[in-house]
Amino acid sequence: HAGFPLKAAFDAGFGMDVKQGDTFFWFTDMGWMMGPFLIFGGLINGAAVLLYDGAPDFPAPSRLWELVSRHQVSHLGVSPTLIRSLMQHGENFLHQCDLSSLKAIGSTGEPWNYEPWIWLFRHAGKERIPIFNYSGGTEISGGILGNVLLRPITPMTFNSPLPGMAANVFNEKGEEVVNEVGELVLTKPWVGMTNGFWKEPSRYEKAYWSRWTDVWVHGDWAKRDENGYWTISGRSDDVINTAGKRIGPAEIESVLVGHPAVAEAGVIGVPDQLKGQAAVCFVVLTQSEKPSEKLKDDLLNLASDAIGKAIKPKAVYFVSGLPKTRNAKVMRRLIRAAYLNEPAGDLSTLENRQTYDEITGLSAQKNL
Repeated sequence: HAGFPLKAAFDAGFGMDVKQGDTFFWFTDMGWMMGPFLIFGGLINGAAVLLYDGAPDFPAPSRLWELVSRHQVSHLGVSPTLIRSLMQHGENFLHQCDLSSLKAIGSTGEPWNYEPWIWLFRHAGKERIPIFNYSGGTEISGGILGNVLLRPITPMTFNSPLPGMAANVFNEKGEEVVNEVGELVLTKPWVGMTNGFWKEPSRYEKAYWSRWTDVWVHGDWAKRDENGYWTISGRSDDVINTAGKRIGPAEIESVLVGHPAVAEAGVIGVPDQLKGQAAVCFVVLTQSEKPSEKLKDDLLNLASDAIGKAIKPKAVYFVSGLPKTRNAKVMRRLIRAAYLNEPAGDLSTLENRQTYDEITGLSAQKNL
């Protein structure tokens, strides 16, 4: 089991520059891989680690930032959803705290939207602290893509594969592509790679190795541009195929969150008799906004203008919240299961059951 701690230590040390004298804090728990990552990545590099069991906004919305200030955290880890939720309270709570100890901010768990990234960079990072965008998985023991701190960093993207990771993007034919969305793959072994699933070797091979010979298919849609910057648009099994045009939920969610009335958005693909699949959007409004048919139409038109009329979402629903894990990661799988009345599967990681029940209640309104 040496692979996991070595990979975690390598990514934290070489990726985020965690070292002796630093204090490393990721808002997570031990049920997600970022918990063990925090322990190994911090301690092996000689840093102190901060563990926190509680809400990021209780007893006040400044709770997370107070922890950073009180414990002089040098490296903070968050998720995009966490930042979107804290944005609803405004930046005054953040400005009340001394964040001068911060050297880097890490983020992982899901793709970014532009506005939350800029908000974090501007208000928490004072436009001087790098955001270490980090994407991989439990089966990787860490990250595939990250931000090398010596290279320029752009909003929402990754500027490099992490050292030792032979990452690439393949199209449906297994060909390397640039400036085109495809499957994120690994073509060489790495420290920390999963050797198999417990007592289920065939499921492991089918999940990652069955597509192309000697190629790990990670299950993420990714794109690499001509300058070497990478973008992840979501899980490849989340992709919505509308009349032959494929789009990731995160692309639509990013457009919706760009509207000043929207705090969060979750998008799923549902069966459509005409187009095969259509996008359905679930939107959480900011505290000052109220649902209306006009706002619903505005959001549909906003999405249509951004992504094209041919793949315009079919519906927008206003909800009080989105199903999330304890680490504030949106669970699209459960949104889809609730809305389509499909088996939900394991609910043990669901933090806010009432949101799942609320979406289940909306299923009677659908017209598939």
